[in-house]
Amino acid sequence: MRALTWQGIEKVSVETVPDPRIEQPTDAIVRVTSTAICGSDLHLYKVLGMYLDAGDVLGHEAMGVVEEVGPDAGSLAVGDRVVIPFNISCGTCWMCARGLFAQCETTQVRSQGTGASLFGFSKLYGQVPGGQAELLRVPQAQFGPVVVPDDGSPDERYLYLSDVAPTAWQAVEYAQIPPGGSVVVVGLGPIGQLAARIAAHRGAGTVIGLDLVPERLEMARRHGIDVIDIGAVDDVASAVRDLTDGRGPDSTIDAVGLEAHGSPVASAAQKLVGLLPDAVAKPLIDKAGVDRLSALLTAFDLVRRGGTVSISGVYGGAVDGLPMMQLFDKGLTLRMGQANVRRWIDDLMPLVQDPSDPLGVLDLRTHRLPLDEAPAAYEMFQKKQDGCIKVVLDPAAA
Repeated sequence: MRALTWQGIEKVSVETVPDPRIEQPTDAIVRVTSTAICGSDLHLYKVLGMYLDAGDVLGHEAMGVVEEVGPDAGSLAVGDRVVIPFNISCGTCWMCARGLFAQCETTQVRSQGTGASLFGFSKLYGQVPGGQAELLRVPQAQFGPVVVPDDGSPDERYLYLSDVAPTAWQAVEYAQIPPGGSVVVVGLGPIGQLAARIAAHRGAGTVIGLDLVPERLEMARRHGIDVIDIGAVDDVASAVRDLTDGRGPDSTIDAVGLEAHGSPVASAAQKLVGLLPDAVAKPLIDKAGVDRLSALLTAFDLVRRGGTVSISGVYGGAVDGLPMMQLFDKGLTLRMGQANVRRWIDDLMPLVQDPSDPLGVLDLRTHRLPLDEAPAAYEMFQKKQDGCIKVVLDPAAA
């Protein structure tokens, strides 16, 4: 089969690799019809390469049609149209029983001290081959895959159930926005876009999105979100306070993560670590603070006293310096973590199936390209070229 493989820092290529096969009784094989590029993929593309091997298949947002099932794959059947959650969970362990599917004890990567295995996301999370490919082996298929209607609707109606929509829903859930309250979403990439829309849908009175990319700001405006171009104002905090009764929002959501703009020192550190041999780079990532924290620090600064900060952006440094005096003095609540995808599917499914498309899932993808164009798509997405906000790859397209 053809698959997008990591080959080095900022170097990926589409190669012919062996077809996946059933390895465990609970496996399934899915022919991928759509697979998206996530901001988290860009972290692997540029920063976290020391946890990858040349040839690793990337991608953790995928859907398709079941081609083969193992004997213990539950009710899943050949021909089912399915979305694949990015975290691999069993559904029955102690963590899964509490809805903490991202911490599944059956698939935890204990050798790395991390949570549930993830598709296409390096040794840190199990080195499971990803979904930017023609075929995908799905472990724990008795629980993980979400069967969606084969109703002729475009894949983009359901594809984001793999990651973007549940991650955004959890970000809003964790933000604890009071009814009619206010929230600032820091970063209007795909997660930020849907988080802002979900916050408004769930009853927030004031939803403000921060970004500096014109196309992202315009997309948010189309969905009724108040936006602030952080490159066009002298004092972001003052601009936000003007919209939130002078005290700041009830909640903030960091939808950016470790590669935020505005952190030149950390940016230089990331570039340096990326150039080092793996044996040297891994300890630095494991034991040092190499994240760019400007988005997170903005979220801390803007939220009102006694408010809540929800963190959905991915961070990778083990020892990042945090403004503990500010956090303590303001009495803030922090919630964060990988999305527990299956926990939120029942909330999201009626919304993505609704013909009125209340979350605007059909207005998120800006580019749909053949899988063979994935290397150029990664570069375009990273550099925010051509109005790129969300790329969906089509493995079947020529």
